[in-house]
Amino acid sequence: MGSATYSLRAIVLRKTKLGESDAILTFLAEDGRQVRAVAKGARKPTSPFASRLDIFSEVDMLLACGRNLDIVKEARLVDAHRGLTVDMEHAAAAAPMADLMARLCQPDLPSSKLFALTSAAFSHAERSDAAGALSICAAFMFKAFAFAGFRPSFRHCVACGTPLPFESMSHKRETVSFSAAEGGVVCSDCLLFSDTVRVPVEVLLWTDYLLMTSFSSIVDEGVPLRVSFEVLHLCQMWAHEHAGARLKSLEFLFACGLF
Repeated sequence: MGSATYSLRAIVLRKTKLGESDAILTFLAEDGRQVRAVAKGARKPTSPFASRLDIFSEVDMLLACGRNLDIVKEARLVDAHRGLTVDMEHAAAAAPMADLMARLCQPDLPSSKLFALTSAAFSHAERSDAAGALSICAAFMFKAFAFAGFRPSFRHCVACGTPLPFESMSHKRETVSFSAAEGGVVCSDCLLFSDTVRVPVEVLLWTDYLLMTSFSSIVDEGVPLRVSFEVLHLCQMWAHEHAGARLKSLEFLFACGLF
């Protein structure tokens, strides 16, 4: 008797070598769950899976239930997001998005917003120039954390709720206290009980803007490269605290010198 099968639309987040020609793939399913499956022969150039199951691709699949991992039986490409692989800049900007989502999504925790967010971010990033793709990456990171239940507070003290007087600060490079462990900015009255770092007001205001604004508006705004990198450094701090690891794709982005 054959194994039970089921259909799945998903985005490929990660590909790991298995044996000589197979691959273990990590997917973000349409309902927001993480699904891992084996694609047999996927690393052979002649395999129909070779071009359909690349990272960043959105696919419709037929999977067979397996004992440990399910098996990809058929795959139809919905959107390859080729614009993310045409050059190193776009690929480097997109990699942290896939890397983070592979860590945030969970096998038994549906969250349909995560799939829609990731699909939209990939689409906007591939249609943007390299600088625009980087700003989409920065926005995506904190939007994804917010949808996963780790939304930071950038304008109100996370300890007492007091709004911070950003507008009255004469220079946007002035710094305020920020605690990734506690979940956001900390006012001077609550510093005694907080482990904080100093972050420029400009970075916090831009991060809040990226969190609250649509991808289309972000691309139209034209976020400076310097700002995108500073926001991504804040993302790295946040990911280390709330995802439990430093994202290697972000570390590569900071060190590669492509931008």
